[in-house]
Amino acid sequence: MSDTLTGGDLVQLVKRVFQPASEDTGLAVLVDLPDDRLPDNPRWKDRRAMAADWVRKLNQEIEALGLPRVTLAWYPNAGGNNADLPETCVVGAGEEVLDSAAQLAGRAAIQFRDLFETHSLVIAPTELSATAPLKMMVKDIAVRAATMPGFLASMIPALKIDYTEVNRRVNLIKDIVDPAVSATAVFRARGKEHTLVLDLRHRKGHASGGLFPDNGTAGNLPSGETYIVPYEGEVEGEASRTSGTLPVQFGDEVVVYRIDRNRAVEVMSEGAKSRAERDLLVAEPAYANLAELGLGVLGDFNLKPTGSILLDEKLGLHIAFGRSDHFGGIVGPGDFSKPEAVVHIDRVYIKEMQPDIDVVSLVVEGPEGAREIMRDGCYRGVF
Repeated sequence: MSDTLTGGDLVQLVKRVFQPASEDTGLAVLVDLPDDRLPDNPRWKDRRAMAADWVRKLNQEIEALGLPRVTLAWYPNAGGNNADLPETCVVGAGEEVLDSAAQLAGRAAIQFRDLFETHSLVIAPTELSATAPLKMMVKDIAVRAATMPGFLASMIPALKIDYTEVNRRVNLIKDIVDPAVSATAVFRARGKEHTLVLDLRHRKGHASGGLFPDNGTAGNLPSGETYIVPYEGEVEGEASRTSGTLPVQFGDEVVVYRIDRNRAVEVMSEGAKSRAERDLLVAEPAYANLAELGLGVLGDFNLKPTGSILLDEKLGLHIAFGRSDHFGGIVGPGDFSKPEAVVHIDRVYIKEMQPDIDVVSLVVEGPEGAREIMRDGCYRGVF
């Protein structure tokens, strides 16, 4: 498949993803900019040029698109993945590609809320993930957003797969996890087994198939996962039952966390990365929160890791640490020490990314008993 999109491809993409209607007011393409805190990199620079190119091409196809306007909106990066966005942005038409947040000085800025009043559709191919803040921002307004943090040209084939089948699969998984009370994951890391029991009470799953026809919603594009936030213990007198051990591979080192009440409370392994993670749990307690059990399906569509979590997490099982409020949990930016510390970070359990860790099984416990839905890293009897 080609790693570029023509104007016609982009029109079809917008129509498929958002299913625009007569009441839709426009499309805004959001792009963040480097600054002294977070310097530029080649992929980021390419992504900004790509976003501007998309806006130019869509404006050339505006009649076929059926929307009154397509606008490029620049803003200073938020400092961290899923940190709150700045209050304002600067708009353009794709005719200029900016290289730094410093170039916004002196330009007329508008509130994001004002931008959304005239742009009910949003695409955000950003460096830092804007998924969490956009999920929160669009809840009560007539806007829907597709977020594309870390998007690369190499991911374009993932925009062209059969999303009818992707949606069918993620909804089948949602039907399994919605009534579940727990999920038990067994991992094998360098010959040793680790078991993690995730408490799924008081939670519902979310099926993310890369389609956003309804206002008030935001999520990743490309997509293909069902995700659920483990219960975090917010009901008075009812602690979370999430517990066990969780291995995560960092380079040549496997870090093993001990989990209790949905928090990483101890690093049981030794090594340079283990020490760094141990220090981070002390310095930033909100990072220790288990924020997501994610069940990606795109690995079955012959897609491979690209080096960007946007796509890579959709390839299989993943477990996230940190922020969860944008998924229906209770840990938000205010629980971190500063905006730059806010994270929702996914650990993806596929061989290309964690070669020394295997997913032995995943068993979901529900009203009708236990059901194994994954064995040896592959879905079993689900689709």
